Amino acid sequence: MKILMLGWEFPPYSTGGLGTACHGLTKALAEKDVEITFVMPNGPDSAQAKHVNLIVANNFIKQKVKFKKVNSILTPYITSEDYDEKLLRYHKKSGKEDSIYGRDLYDEVNRFTEKVKIIARDEDFDVIHAHDWMTYKAGIAVSKESGKPLVAQIHATEFDRTGGNPNQYVYDIEKEGMNAADRVIAVSNFTKNKVTTHYGVDNKKIRVVHNAVEHDHRLRSGIKSNRSSKHKTVLFLGRITLQKGPDYFLYAAKKVLEKVNNVRFVIAGTGDMEPHIIEKAAELGMANKVLFTGFLAGKDVDKAYQLADLYVMPSVSEPFGITPLEAIRNDVPVLISKQSGVSEVLKNCLKTDFWDIDDMANKMIATLKYNALSDTLRENANEELQEFNWGVPAGKCIDVYNEVLGT
Repeated sequence: MKILMLGWEFPPYSTGGLGTACHGLTKALAEKDVEITFVMPNGPDSAQAKHVNLIVANNFIKQKVKFKKVNSILTPYITSEDYDEKLLRYHKKSGKEDSIYGRDLYDEVNRFTEKVKIIARDEDFDVIHAHDWMTYKAGIAVSKESGKPLVAQIHATEFDRTGGNPNQYVYDIEKEGMNAADRVIAVSNFTKNKVTTHYGVDNKKIRVVHNAVEHDHRLRSGIKSNRSSKHKTVLFLGRITLQKGPDYFLYAAKKVLEKVNNVRFVIAGTGDMEPHIIEKAAELGMANKVLFTGFLAGKDVDKAYQLADLYVMPSVSEPFGITPLEAIRNDVPVLISKQSGVSEVLKNCLKTDFWDIDDMANKMIATLKYNALSDTLRENANEELQEFNWGVPAGKCIDVYNEVLGT
């Protein structure tokens, strides 16, 4: 079976969970003899991966059709407002009012669509698998041109990203893509319900495929206790955006410090709310208790987990959430939002409503104060983690491919 997969990032050229999920899924699919051509918009000329044929659309050159090399300012998770701000900075720096970049975020999506159509004409594939809204137009176009079935996977809806105030253009593309697809893969029942409620997608064509985590036994055997005996550390790791709930994390942290003083809070990541959260920490008198690391990648992510006594994911709306699984892989107990897909399947953790900062604070304190609770969570979660391997979702994706192929 051959799959043309369309995504917006792929490690090491990635900034978030979508790239992590794509890497784990494609690796497991390759192990099951599925051949994958993965197309993404940006990356260096040398971009390659061991288990997929990785094509960077902006570097793609044909004999008859040539594209200028474009280092696009379009990045995963970007909003239209973020794009406009980046474009303005580019114009100021270059002194040009017009540029090789699209006029806005949507022009960039259309450029990617046109390039994928050309790339697909020379590729051999049975099914198109498109990840999230920025690839849906390309998936629809290739499906129409090739006659091959389209599977649209939704990792996060516009309702998740915006707190229920969707950009109409993005919403329309999401709706068009999921309704045009032969099957829709949702990463949780939480997401499936949003897709049926807000997008009118036929419930019968949605398949739930939960995410997983890559198991690195070298990592497990090499973990050493880097945790301080004098201070406890609570970690938030993710994009600092409304969707991820960094403000609720901060308010709960304030309540923790009212009862336990030897605690430091680490916020790892970047995002549009970062300046606000930094200012709020100072306003709450916590500047010396909150450390902002900026964006972390690769081994630095594991190091951050290994410094923590507790990992907290306070997301307002999290379609799945791989980071708790990554934390457990690094021997860290976790506290997660009930408003997340991973809470459907992960049992050995603490759970709270994102808005209940009193409950969140109390559970932080309990984990930090009582070693027996922390140790029990670690031990049981490590055993449970073995169930979360990418072979399971890969098998379910193959079932979906067979469905759309009628085999």
